[in-house]
Amino acid sequence: MEIDDAASALAAIGQSTRLELLRALLNAGPSGLAAGEIAAQLGVPSSTLSFHLKALDQAGLIVATRQGTKLIYAPKIDRLRALFAFVSETCCGGEPSLCGDLGRLTVNEGKVRMPPANFTVLFLCTRNSARSIMAEAILNKLAPGKFTAFSAGSEPAVEGPMPEVLSQLKALGHDVSTLRSKGWEEFTRPDSPKMDFVITLCDMLAGQVCPDFGETMTITTAAWPMPDPAKFAGSAVERATMLNELYAGLRRRLDIFSNLPVTTLDRMALKARVDELADPHAAALR
Repeated sequence: MEIDDAASALAAIGQSTRLELLRALLNAGPSGLAAGEIAAQLGVPSSTLSFHLKALDQAGLIVATRQGTKLIYAPKIDRLRALFAFVSETCCGGEPSLCGDLGRLTVNEGKVRMPPANFTVLFLCTRNSARSIMAEAILNKLAPGKFTAFSAGSEPAVEGPMPEVLSQLKALGHDVSTLRSKGWEEFTRPDSPKMDFVITLCDMLAGQVCPDFGETMTITTAAWPMPDPAKFAGSAVERATMLNELYAGLRRRLDIFSNLPVTTLDRMALKARVDELADPHAAALR
């Protein structure tokens, strides 16, 4: 970051309402807030809020994306980290380790050293008995500390997850003790964990319909259509082969997903990258 760029960004937040606005967005995290929610929190008229949002947007400190009829504003974490790193990089004569906690913000070999964020992901399918259960288990094992995965269904299976799926997951070293079939309504309650990503796995080509979270405040939503194991036919060996292929397809996608630079991509770029993973050929080539 150049000094003029840093000065411009600092000038943009050098006003009490804008600083309060930025703090509110940082508190909300990458999921962001709708303009109406920001106005209510800050107690400012919409016209005044628009003026301050525009100033922060022009300084590259926030990004806006449309969800339905709403504009959702979120902080550009990478930009803010770069700004704070620029301000503190000369700390203690270039030895940031002497500066205590401030040294965590400094740049090391071009990267800002910050504790990793933890993002929540909700996988949805119809019965929450196979595909979404697999995805929940895979991601929780692939990226603990960075992602926490959940799953649900529009018509959850009363009998619970498919025994074949649980057996396969257990054989592959996954913890299956907490896996259960549940309705998506569990994640729409006021006390439910806030989801950063909502990914549907329903086979839309087969006419399956997944629950619609609508304008739920997430970083992004995506659809990765996958075949329903409940419809797999054939011998036990053939069914096991199809389950293995389903697991492998999810594992490839989630391996790529778990390594996406979530905090350094804006919402539109991140959505494009997550949407790409719906294509099994694209996922196989990465």
